Amino acid sequence: FFGFTIFIISTKPNSSASFAFYALLILVLILLSRIPILFILKKSLVVIPFVVLVLIFVPFVKQVDIFIKSYLCILCMTILVASTEFASLLKALEKLKLPSLITMILSFMYRYIFVIQDELMQMRLAKESRSVGGSRWFHCKTLANMVGVLFIRAYERAESVYLAMCARGFNGSIKTIDTSCIKGRDLFFLG
Repeated sequence: FFGFTIFIISTKPNSSASFAFYALLILVLILLSRIPILFILKKSLVVIPFVVLVLIFVPFVKQVDIFIKSYLCILCMTILVASTEFASLLKALEKLKLPSLITMILSFMYRYIFVIQDELMQMRLAKESRSVGGSRWFHCKTLANMVGVLFIRAYERAESVYLAMCARGFNGSIKTIDTSCIKGRDLFFLG
């Protein structure tokens, strides 16, 4: 998928036949992965506002070509993430010699984003149960306080988790049960 993304990015801007071929190939990959097309499209549309924001600040380039390239790359990454377990994806990134710091950051971010989201929901529920009505300024001030408290809680939790992991012998490598190796069908797919 990373190689395919590089092919998409390096395609000449006015090559609509190539973009159509890439889109057809991505559609075939979606069908082979048996992931619902609507699921892939819905997940990929989340990133479109960021692409549009970038296009606003790039005035001298044809925006349509950048948009098509960006969306095709987003579709590729969406298929990759939707069809691969996250631990396997991290292990593959580690085997591709991506710096271990990046894989560790991705691993911790994925694991603890849900914990932080749960903390935020609990804080929001507490705020809503304690405050009825109020001015807009009151709610903005309360929201700012919640963000500060959430940051402090996340920092404290990260520190305690790190110390616990060090006490248990964590050395920074990603551990998975399955070991992945390149098979004939992988080489066929890559070709």
